[in-house]
Amino acid sequence: MLKSKLTHPLAIAMWDFSWLERRWPGAGYEDWGKVLDELKERGYDAVRIDAYPHLIASDPAREWELLPVWNQHDWGSPAPTRVRVQPALNEFIGLCAERGVKVALSSWFRQDENDVRMHIKSPEDLGQIWKRTLDTIAEAGLMDSILWVDLCNEWPVPLWAPFLKFASEGIDGVPSRTQPDIRKWMADAISIPRQAYPSLDYCFSYTGEYTNWREQDVSFMDLLEPHIWMAQEEVSDFEPRMGFDLGKAGFDPAMYDILARKAEPLYRENPDHWKSCLKGGIDLLAEWSRETGKPLITTEGWALVAYKDWPLLDWEWVKELCAFGVEEASKTGRWMALSTSHFCGPQFVGMWQDIEWHKRLTDLIHQGHIE
Repeated sequence: MLKSKLTHPLAIAMWDFSWLERRWPGAGYEDWGKVLDELKERGYDAVRIDAYPHLIASDPAREWELLPVWNQHDWGSPAPTRVRVQPALNEFIGLCAERGVKVALSSWFRQDENDVRMHIKSPEDLGQIWKRTLDTIAEAGLMDSILWVDLCNEWPVPLWAPFLKFASEGIDGVPSRTQPDIRKWMADAISIPRQAYPSLDYCFSYTGEYTNWREQDVSFMDLLEPHIWMAQEEVSDFEPRMGFDLGKAGFDPAMYDILARKAEPLYRENPDHWKSCLKGGIDLLAEWSRETGKPLITTEGWALVAYKDWPLLDWEWVKELCAFGVEEASKTGRWMALSTSHFCGPQFVGMWQDIEWHKRLTDLIHQGHIE
């Protein structure tokens, strides 16, 4: 397992599907070598990226036209774009290997014009597309660079796992991980790549259902990858207090107007309160980790989900809160990899350009312990 190989926690950045889709002039990832050198300069050891396993399994070398998942956020492309996953994925991993940067694989199951992700109709289908994806990496001799595989980002959020309509539905049509068939999806899917590549760690990343963790079976996962923000529903009422709707924010520019007018003033009114909310969420996750014996990794989190370089959106308060989250998580000894935020990428210029802030936090991460 990864934990047995580590002497200190890793500092990891989340480059999602941006690494492949944001390659037009000025988008941030035009020159992978350059941005990976910048990542190393800031002290990071690893990146988490979308491997597009459903597209690789269908046709790794085909040019796919992808539809935008949103047009207001700065992850991925805000308009239709075309990509070839292989050999681009292996080229990127190879550049990471040259720099000693490890790679964690995940998938947001991006929608192409034919929507091939909906061909996933069973846990076996999900496991097989990941096995085939790992096969293409292994054939290139790059498996030593892979840290772990997250079979689906923020499972089972319908935005990222729309194929789960084939499973029973939970409250308000959203599946719950407490449901036996959702648990079966996870366990059965993981078993397939694990049989082929047993030296890797496997998980599903999460973005909610933290307060009911005692009702969830995570015995089949090697680690827990929860994403946590001060502003998320189970942690605080920050977003309702602003009148901000994350679900609408992907395509509604009015939501960023709300952030610009209200987010920092609300935080500055009582920063200790909002930090206390975040600490409560971090402590809850640490308890989950201790009780289950599963180490933690967080590649997205700390302040709020939606932010970008924009008029009246200042990064200082976001960096302040993210730094607090990293410090508190590091103290617990339960995290074996930590991000400084999910804005740690070259497209978020206001965050990326503060090299010393990144170095301070990556140093802090590396000085932490793993229980």
